[in-house]
Amino acid sequence: ALVCYDTDTRRVRMHRHEPNAQILGACAMGMGIAEHHSVLVIEQIESFGMAVGKEVFETVFWSGRFWEAWPGAERVRMPRRTVKLHLCHSARATDANIRAALIDRFGGGLGKVSAIGLKASPGPLYGLRSHDWAALALAVTWAETRPTGA
Repeated sequence: ALVCYDTDTRRVRMHRHEPNAQILGACAMGMGIAEHHSVLVIEQIESFGMAVGKEVFETVFWSGRFWEAWPGAERVRMPRRTVKLHLCHSARATDANIRAALIDRFGGGLGKVSAIGLKASPGPLYGLRSHDWAALALAVTWAETRPTGA
């Protein structure tokens, strides 16, 4: 998944949930937003001392390809733990907790209907699904924790 997040307006500009090869092509082309200062934020894989499977190695492989394909100079790797601590104030937060924290943030305390909306009246997070939430969590965390002037 790929989310383009405007740090000035704090809005999702675009989101894509496609196969990795298509996302790679979008990264290589700058997603059609080359006129804007764009930063690529990728989830940094961390080791917790446990055995991992094929899926983790595939993620590492693809994140390296995205990193190399990005046309902009600024790229950041951010551990999932950083996202959990920033959005949920707990390293034990789950994907559901992160999603709820994002809904609260974008819903202005008015809940899911305000944040996500309906087809007839879409909210700022309308259409996000699956891995889009993790990508948005990375973007929001980077935007809210980046050094001043970045």
